[in-house]
Amino acid sequence: MKSNTAFGEWVIRFRWRIILGTLLLVAIATAGGVFLNFSSDYRVFFSAENPQLKAFDTLQNTYTKNDNVLIALEPENGDMFTRENLAALEDLTRQAWQTPYSIRVESLTNFQHSWARGDDLVVRDLVKQAQSLTDPQLEAIRHTALTEPLLANRLISPLGHVAGINITVQLPGKSLTEVPEVADYARKLRDDFLAVHPEFKVYLTGVAMINNQFVESGQQDMMTLVPAMFAVIALLIWVVLRTLAGTLSTLLLIAISSAAAMGLAGWWGILLTPVSGNAPVYILTMAVADSIHILITLFHEMRQGKSRHSAIVESLRVNLKPVFITSVTTAIGFLSLNFSDSPPYRDLGNIVAAGVTVAFAASVTFLPALMAVLPLKAPARASGSGDAMDRFAGFVIRRRRPLFWSLLAVIIVLAVQIPRIEINDTFEKYFDHRYTFRNDVDFTSENLTGFESIEYSLRSGEPEGISRPEYLAQLEAFKDWYRQQPNVTYVGSLSDIMKRLNKNMHGDDPAFYKLPEERELAAQYLLLYEMSLPYGLDLNNQINVDKSATRFTVVFKEINTREALALEEKAQGWLKTHGLPSMQRSYGSSPLIMFSHIAMRNVKSMIAGTGWALVLISGILIVALRNFKMGLISLIPNLVPAFMAFGFWALTFREIGMAVSVVIALSLGVIVDDTVHFL
Repeated sequence: MKSNTAFGEWVIRFRWRIILGTLLLVAIATAGGVFLNFSSDYRVFFSAENPQLKAFDTLQNTYTKNDNVLIALEPENGDMFTRENLAALEDLTRQAWQTPYSIRVESLTNFQHSWARGDDLVVRDLVKQAQSLTDPQLEAIRHTALTEPLLANRLISPLGHVAGINITVQLPGKSLTEVPEVADYARKLRDDFLAVHPEFKVYLTGVAMINNQFVESGQQDMMTLVPAMFAVIALLIWVVLRTLAGTLSTLLLIAISSAAAMGLAGWWGILLTPVSGNAPVYILTMAVADSIHILITLFHEMRQGKSRHSAIVESLRVNLKPVFITSVTTAIGFLSLNFSDSPPYRDLGNIVAAGVTVAFAASVTFLPALMAVLPLKAPARASGSGDAMDRFAGFVIRRRRPLFWSLLAVIIVLAVQIPRIEINDTFEKYFDHRYTFRNDVDFTSENLTGFESIEYSLRSGEPEGISRPEYLAQLEAFKDWYRQQPNVTYVGSLSDIMKRLNKNMHGDDPAFYKLPEERELAAQYLLLYEMSLPYGLDLNNQINVDKSATRFTVVFKEINTREALALEEKAQGWLKTHGLPSMQRSYGSSPLIMFSHIAMRNVKSMIAGTGWALVLISGILIVALRNFKMGLISLIPNLVPAFMAFGFWALTFREIGMAVSVVIALSLGVIVDDTVHFL
């Protein structure tokens, strides 16, 4: 311990240089904060090598991106098919084309309805100049909309009481302001519409809106949770230390550690997400633990009659090794997040590990140096606090056997519940009902269409092959199979368009509402239809360039990750059994599938990461304690809290998602801190 004493004396001797040097280094590190930005793209949750992300990007590059804003309109009278309500929808549809980066706007009013006029095919907006429509025309529009597979449960509810406008946006990906720009315009569109049409309710959902909500909620958490924790911890520090100098110094150390870590994240080019943006909360906890240990010993020594400088040296002598061990083991715990498949969790681990390192360095240099120059008086010991702890220790020692067996029973009861836990996520439910977005999603899913989807690129096996009758028949059969599955609200397939065109080209005879039986006729119908479509409403979002494949979309009312993976597996089985050979290697792709797979992989990778972290931590404790048995015993208090927490979770909630899967790694450092100081 002589080296620790010499270190303490060195800190006292060079206290001013240490204070100024620390502030300078922290200022340099913190300057990186100017490079910090919040990402508004859900793709940041996936690495570039993620196979599901690659498949999804391939699908979107083949057709068009499906980043969107969905506006749901609910009229007060509960009927969209009135002149006034259709006129309002028609007007809002036109305005929606002004949305930044929009490439397509679809609604009930501009749906490209086709019908026969003699030998000609007529393709026009379903609703045009709504205010001048006659009653028979309104009834015809109602019948067409509610029976059209491409509209029902997508842009019009089965009851006709809610309508939707789907705005597809193609973001360049050059600026982090693109998503907020789209979301802000959508909100302005809503507010302006409601100012003119107060008889409506408007709900905003879609990929762009959830991306923006992640950013806004993350920023809101940083603006509210961190200051709130600061305030609570300041109060607790004051209660424990009962000295203004100690309290303010600890808060300064917390601020230094958090600011330096976030600044370093900026220098490293890390994009903040709602996950990594919470790093200051974890750093705050670690920094408090380091400083409290040092200050409590310091004040204890001063109450024993030692001078301030001698008390500082003694505190460092006693605490330097345990604080160092706890900081190293805590950093290892957070660095184990690098085993995660999701980059934001890796970023969180690296930022917190950096913050823990800064907190340790500042706790053993800057904090004691600051204590050496500030006016300091040892606070009086809290009345009865020592006696209470002595009584508690005596109780534990006297009752060690019943306490041991009763706690062991509780641990076993909780631990055996862990196998009941299921890995599951429903991502829109990450937000509670405080957020307008969550309420909008719930209403839209219940009344119009679902939020989650799975998409396929179904290949025909040859250029122009999508007109083959056998290919179209397989599309129709796959569509029929999917519509029989639970929670499916909408299935979009080229086969529905081809059946309508076949009916149109046979004088709108309902008997011909079926797929064309000849390839040449199907190709001619499709070409004629495509030539009749206006700009922005073509079939590029459904058909690839050489007409060898089509996009197949399934929308769900509500589905979680476990159900999505199970259903996709069933769909693969159907394609392998019934699909054309060219379809049998077509896999479902969407953000839902991406998040479902990464949630599963993340749990497995974090189990491995936590295992390695425990091995390293135990090795460090064995070396530090110079006792192999005590090092192994330390595994018990390090693991038991996690087992109990997950067992309790299994009893109360049963399901865990990607966020909960990293809890062991996040809590490991805090738990080890207690273990080290006790041993």
